[in-house]
Amino acid sequence: MADEDELREQFTEAFEGADYPISSPMDLVPALPNGPGTKFESGDFSMTAMELNTKLSGGDFPYENVDAFVDDVMEKLKARDEI
Repeated sequence: MADEDELREQFTEAFEGADYPISSPMDLVPALPNGPGTKFESGDFSMTAMELNTKLSGGDFPYENVDAFVDDVMEKLKARDEI
């Protein structure tokens, strides 16, 4: 089982360097330490940034800050029973 706090911390750390506001997933790529291959892991949860984008396609862009983006990612992962 994934630790939601741990995942939130990983997402925040990975995406906080983006130039907010962001208007598409492509705005996040330069901030990622390993680009689209950046991996997020906690418990039995493991997903790259590319997989995350595919599973959560769309998003409610634009996002004004990292917290708004991470909150949405977490909500969508929960809704899909990924975490």
